[in-house]
Formats: sequence, structure tokens, C-alpha cells
Amino acid sequence: MPRVVSNSSPIIHLAKIGQMDLLRRQFRTITVPEAVYRECTTEGKGREEVKLIKKAEWIKISKVKDKRLLRLLQSSLDEGESEALALALEMEADLILLDDSDAREKARLCGLKMTGTIGILSKATMNGEIDSLKKSLERLRGTGFRISNPLEKRLLREVEED
Repeated sequence: MPRVVSNSSPIIHLAKIGQMDLLRRQFRTITVPEAVYRECTTEGKGREEVKLIKKAEWIKISKVKDKRLLRLLQSSLDEGESEALALALEMEADLILLDDSDAREKARLCGLKMTGTIGILSKATMNGEIDSLKKSLERLRGTGFRISNPLEKRLLREVEED
């Protein structure tokens, strides 16, 4: 079973479009640091996606031990992203789920393998778990998620949906 650490963005956005279960199906369990779990469950209290996240027993919460690394990462990233990166390094994670470009750049520098919300949706489309990447991306945009038109066109070509 792969060791997967996630930041809040993929969890929240997939929950908002009713596709959070893709995380469980693709990875079985994911681990989140405490700050990420707080971001997922305290912002938007009472919303349906928060209830879904709280019920997801396959999301495991873990505490980051390396406080020095955490402080270093927090000099340029927010608390959740910093904790997710630190935890992924501590756990020697096989994969980290991130959407933010600055956090992804730090993950690259640390040698971490990564994907994000769009990558999860693309994989689900190729595996036949969802019918239309285009419709999923439209719903994702409705949550405030940003994706460039050229990237969307490339993704749709890759899954043969253009």
C-alpha cells in the first residue's frame, strides 16, 4: 500500500464536486498532518463537504515531528503545505497530493513524487471511474479552482475527450 500524504486542496475540492471517494479508491488511505485536517474541517463549518471529510475513516491524521524543517518551510509556504511537505519527508511518502505551485516546486526540490486534484481526476477518467473529465473540470472550476485553458485542452486530448 503506497504511503500518500495530502494537503487540504485536493481533499476539499474533490469533496465539493462529490468525488472525494476517488482518493480512497486510488490510494486506500491518505495521511494528513494536523494543520491540513484543521483546514479541511474548520473552514466552511456546516458544509456538506466538511461532514464528508470528518466521516472519512480512511483519512489518517499524523503529527509532524521535525519542527526545524517545519519552520524552514513556513518561511515561504502556509502552515498546511509546510506540514504536508514535512510529513511526506518524515514518512518517506511514495506520493504527496498538492495543487499550489510554490508547494509543488518545494516538493520537486525535495525529490517528492506528486500529483494534485487534476491528476487524480485524469487518472480516474483513464481508469473509467468517472465518465467525463471535461464535466469534472467544469464542476471543479465552480469551486473556485483555477485551471488554464491550455492545460485543460492538453488534458482532454490526453484522455481523448477533446
